[in-house]
Amino acid sequence: MAENRRQSDSLAYVTARGDGQPDAWTQEAGPRGGQRLTEVAEVIPPQDVAAALRLAPGESAIVRRRSILLDGEVIELADSYYPAAIARGTPLAEQRKIKGGAPTILAELGHRPRHVVEDLELRQATEFERETLALPQGATILALLRTTSTEDGSPFEVQFMVMKAPRRLHYEIEVD
Repeated sequence: MAENRRQSDSLAYVTARGDGQPDAWTQEAGPRGGQRLTEVAEVIPPQDVAAALRLAPGESAIVRRRSILLDGEVIELADSYYPAAIARGTPLAEQRKIKGGAPTILAELGHRPRHVVEDLELRQATEFERETLALPQGATILALLRTTSTEDGSPFEVQFMVMKAPRRLHYEIEVD
């Protein structure tokens, strides 16, 4: 199980990076890690995402779908959603990688994280998740829904991640 342990700092994944710094995953995983951008589109998001973003019924969002790699193997599926009113016409809506990651663009647009909520669920993988993550029938996954909001409580990003299990996530929170 040691190879499934990963210590991660969630704050790094929602914070803007400095000039020339890589995105948080690239920095964390080093040369063993990578990611493949599989889709960028304007969509009507799933109900739980729309609710987390406080979107009106039928209101669209921009989604950036990625496959997260470790040693060339897909270990996670990560979909990031942004209200279309925030992301439309920005690099968030373009089919290309973003230098420093999405938090850097969001900060440039005036959306700085102040409050982050993460909901974690262990469940059986769907057929799509099993195929994409190369899991056997009946396998379980960890699903993480992360909502990031500004100082005034306005949500501006929802990330939905599906990770191979077994996995051990370690969280540390510093309180000022």
